[in-house]
Amino acid sequence: MTNYIRAFAVMIAGLLLGFAMTAVSLGLGRGFGALHAGPWTAWPRHGGADISPYARAVLARSGEAPLGRDEGLAFFAPADSSGAPLDGRCDYRVADTAPAARFWTLGAVSAAGRLIDNPAARYAFTSSEIARREGGAFEIEIGAQARPGNWLPVAREPFMLVLRLYDTPLDVESAPDPATFPKIVKLHCA
Repeated sequence: MTNYIRAFAVMIAGLLLGFAMTAVSLGLGRGFGALHAGPWTAWPRHGGADISPYARAVLARSGEAPLGRDEGLAFFAPADSSGAPLDGRCDYRVADTAPAARFWTLGAVSAAGRLIDNPAARYAFTSSEIARREGGAFEIEIGAQARPGNWLPVAREPFMLVLRLYDTPLDVESAPDPATFPKIVKLHCA
């Protein structure tokens, strides 16, 4: 009888350990095959048939619908260009150009990936509506206080930036040039 109890205890311990390791694995990231360009990171396999089981589980938990591989790529930036985490108590400038794409959007989301509620109802900028400087470059100011020009409001909490490139010729098999991505510069903190 004691052998049965020991075997049952070992099975329960194995199940609990398996569930714990799965929960830790799902909480650590978005899976394998990340594509990095400075502070920006994308997972090109998320929109294809070769998505890993861990990435599939993370997407199922979040409810996110990734872009298909032929549709485009979504790049996430939880930190500025110097590597410091993005914080809503600070003001930032996203500047320069975006990689080649037929259309792009740049928005801010909470650290959990949800839209940030704001009285201006501004959640993102698109490549077709943004005010540009001569030569095609742009600047977007990000912060909790309203300001003129291209301003993207955020809450006074950690956040991420999301750059979605639609119909892009970007080579997902090699590392993209970080110089072709917008720079995220911290201006000052409150």
